[in-house]
Formats: sequence, structure tokens, C-alpha cells
Amino acid sequence: MKYFLLLLLLACFFTSCKSTSPIITSKKGDPTAKSTRSEKRKTNQLAEQLINTATENIGVKYKYGGITKSGFDCSGLTYTVFNSEKILLPRNSFEQSKIGVVLNQKREQAQKGDLVFFKTNKNKQINHVGIVIEVNGDEIKFIHSSTSKGVIISSTKEPYYKNTLVQINRIL
Repeated sequence: MKYFLLLLLLACFFTSCKSTSPIITSKKGDPTAKSTRSEKRKTNQLAEQLINTATENIGVKYKYGGITKSGFDCSGLTYTVFNSEKILLPRNSFEQSKIGVVLNQKREQAQKGDLVFFKTNKNKQINHVGIVIEVNGDEIKFIHSSTSKGVIISSTKEPYYKNTLVQINRIL
């Protein structure tokens, strides 16, 4: 009788303790790790929402230190766009380049919603940032706030950005 109760208890334990939650196979910090379909779907939806928010600002003028529709600087745009989805980024491009998963210049790994960083000055320090909106082979289209044109979409095929791209970071 004792063994019967023990077997019954074990059978109950193993059948009622099965996990109903999905198995998460992705590892934070590893952009090549596999993830569940629902994780990818949520990430893609979030990236699309960030891109929609950013593109609503196309044409807004450049303003040093700006974080509103009255003007954005490059990091002010990324800061404001990500903050709209409750993702807090540092305020300047150099500090933003230190967070997330650094993909270096692996353009083939870039995805919508990633941040692209540039060194457009002679100080050898990252000083410009944009948000990836499209990837076609080795071309990355990104939205950013340019000092001369305000919020625009540019491409890494343009010589200026091709020569100054230094890093891609995965935040989502």
C-alpha cells in the first residue's frame, strides 16, 4: 500500500508539474541565438512601431540638444523615439553606442530597429547615430537627424555614411 501511494504521488507530481510556458532559447546578448516565434514577432512589431514614430518626424529641423518636434539632434531623435516605447537610452550618441549587443560593422546581421553609429569628426569618437529602417544586402537605410537637413532617411551606400559607419548595436 505504501508503494502504491508513493507511485500515485509521483504520477500526480509528474503529470501536473509540466510547464505550460514556452521554452525560451534566446540568450540575452547573443544576436545569433534562436528565439521563439512570439519573441521575434514582438521584436518586429516593436521595431516597426519605433520606425513609425521616427518617420513621423521626417522634416523636423536639426536642433543641437533637441528632443522635441521643434528640433532634434541625432541622439535626441533616437532617445525620444525609444522612450516613446518605454525603452530608456542614454542621451548622447557615444553613450548610446555602449549599450545593447554590438554587431560591429556586420551589415548582414543588421535588422530594423538597430542603431547605427558613425564617426563623422576627426576626434575618433562616435558622434552620430541613426535607426535602421531597412536592410537590403549590404545597404542599410536609416533615419537620423542631419545637421544640414534635419530628420531624413539616408543610406550606407552614400559615400559619406559608407566611410564613417563604425558600429551597429542591437537594442531590441
